[in-house]
Amino acid sequence: MFFFGWISLLFSQEREEIIVQVKIVDNDTLITATLPEILVTARLPHHFKSDFKKNSRLVYNVKKAYPYAKLAGIKFREYETILLNAEDDEIRKKLMKDAEDELRNEFEDDIRMLTFKQGIILIKLVDRETGNSSYALIQELRGKFTAFFWQTFARLFGFNLKTEYDPAGEDKDIEDIVVMIENGQI
Repeated sequence: MFFFGWISLLFSQEREEIIVQVKIVDNDTLITATLPEILVTARLPHHFKSDFKKNSRLVYNVKKAYPYAKLAGIKFREYETILLNAEDDEIRKKLMKDAEDELRNEFEDDIRMLTFKQGIILIKLVDRETGNSSYALIQELRGKFTAFFWQTFARLFGFNLKTEYDPAGEDKDIEDIVVMIENGQI
């Protein structure tokens, strides 16, 4: 007996129990498991690197311009309600002049520090936030002559205040970035 017991210990297999979660679906047993996260890195082909750099730069520029566009939308709605309650054109002009001075004092230095690309993106995002091009906003709030003056001035530097935002076409990448910012993904 001693001999058979000793031999059975030599040839016995030690088994480790593994507990697995399963799910039964239509008489079929499926194993459910959480796999550890892994990091996959590889060298990108050259043309992917340049696309990645362009996209990273666009994300940076949109993140820089978007807060100002968001603020422009908020201020526009605020001033619009104030102007609707104004009694006559003289009071409206004074209110708009005061609002312009307030915005200049608060944001002029920051907006002057924007790059050319960030400026173009800001013009498009202002259209996105307000539903009106920058030219239409100036024309509505400050008059046709002032809008014409600022459009002429902008054109000298390569900007167009009449640029409209096209989220499904030309500005799809910008729209995707804005949506990710609003969702807290970037």
